[in-house]
Amino acid sequence: MDRQKINRINELYRKSKAEGLTDAEKKEQKILRMEYVESVKRNLLVQLNNIDVEEKDGTVVNLGEKYGKKSHTEKGN
Repeated sequence: MDRQKINRINELYRKSKAEGLTDAEKKEQKILRMEYVESVKRNLLVQLNNIDVEEKDGTVVNLGEKYGKKSHTEKGN
């Protein structure tokens, strides 16, 4: 997610606390927040898929390969 959208999320939050939001702004805020959460989930999934774990026997297992590099949409989240 780009910085401009994050700034807009923050701007809408501050406005909601100060004076309230119009219905259009509430809808925009909801959409931007959902987009932000999806972005965080994608980034986390990429990081988790690149983790290597060293087993007790010394072998190294990549968690992404072990668990099939499933995306959160495939898991139903």
